[in-house]
Amino acid sequence: MRATRRSLILASLALPAVAPARAQEAWPSRPVRFIVPFPPGGAADLVGRMLAAHFQTAFGRGFVIENRGGAGSSIGVDALAKAAPDGYTIGLINIAANAILPAVRRIPLPYRPIEDFSPVSNLAVTPALVLVNPQKLPEVRTIADLVAAAKARPEALNFGSSGVGSSLHLGVELFMAKAGIRMTHVPFNGGGPLLQALVAGTIDVSFDVAATTAQLLREGRIRALATTSPTRMPDYPDLPALNETYPGAELASWHGLAAPAGTPAPILARLAQETQVFLRSAETAARYKQLFLEMPQQTEPEAFAAFMARELATFRDLARAQSIVVE
Repeated sequence: MRATRRSLILASLALPAVAPARAQEAWPSRPVRFIVPFPPGGAADLVGRMLAAHFQTAFGRGFVIENRGGAGSSIGVDALAKAAPDGYTIGLINIAANAILPAVRRIPLPYRPIEDFSPVSNLAVTPALVLVNPQKLPEVRTIADLVAAAKARPEALNFGSSGVGSSLHLGVELFMAKAGIRMTHVPFNGGGPLLQALVAGTIDVSFDVAATTAQLLREGRIRALATTSPTRMPDYPDLPALNETYPGAELASWHGLAAPAGTPAPILARLAQETQVFLRSAETAARYKQLFLEMPQQTEPEAFAAFMARELATFRDLARAQSIVVE
């Protein structure tokens, strides 16, 4: 009788230790919230929905998109940072909320751009093109021409951006720092007005993404000199990468997958494994090509975490050097 009672006591004491392991093994046992920190319809939203659909098929549970746009995507990213680290909230992080805004904001953000997240994988990269107005600068056909023109007339050329502290602004600042030139910054309220100003000749130079400029390039209304990707873009193989002449001048907007810091490692591992399957699929590659997106290099969690840290350090150094501050 004593042995039976002792066995029952030991069995009851063991139950709490077994239950958490079983709970982790059962993940996901209910729908998972998937935060996209942008409004519906853009490239980031489309990538998020594609990945959510893949996860739903792979894991047999719903992955429900929640669009939380605003404040340069920092509202949605903050919601992700503050969610319970139980595997039932994941979301997109990006260059703006996790590298640029923390570098240029005068008032600190409500989340820590690195420490508050468990990185899973980089998902998509959007390089920009270096663009000029061919009527304003008919003699400028290469990056060397642009650098020579800017050095001949310091600050006489102007460049536009989608706003102070935006990725397009910081990209040009990084290029100027590497090339040793200065141009005058003309900020606009968004990418649409920026592109209109370049076509109209209000500004001489800008960076912009290939997806929004492809038709204008074909029509000859703007001219591309280079790409800001680390290497040449498959869609523009004849365009040199800035990195070829000015190492470290590359700029590529990125969107990655993360969970709140402290999310259990087995869950992160399963997410990372299925994300690799998603990125290697022919369907994903074909859709990315339609969207002018490129496959990322940093797809392992450790590599992605190191990449995020480098991006933040690059933009912090640049913001300090050029005294770039936004409220």
